[in-house]
Amino acid sequence: MKKFFLPAVALFASTPAIAHADEPAAQRFEYKGSSYNYTVTQVGDVRIISGIEERTGKPFTLRVGANRVRGTVGSQQVSFALRDVEPLTKPATTIASR
Repeated sequence: MKKFFLPAVALFASTPAIAHADEPAAQRFEYKGSSYNYTVTQVGDVRIISGIEERTGKPFTLRVGANRVRGTVGSQQVSFALRDVEPLTKPATTIASR
């Protein structure tokens, strides 16, 4: 599971936090044939990435700190160093924004 999410999290980690206090804009990306919808919110020094894999409906929640990413994918716990994240080659697509 770690190898699956490492490249994807690079996009999340580099995505700036939404400046609005309103609902964050939904974004989308594709990786290895799967599509993911997600939102990013800033809570203190931590970015919270919440989303769903479209085909299976499996939810994920990742907390991106200064050095580490922790969270859940479906019912599985994940934790890995931020330095292990690989960047995606294409930028995310914004689905809706205010």
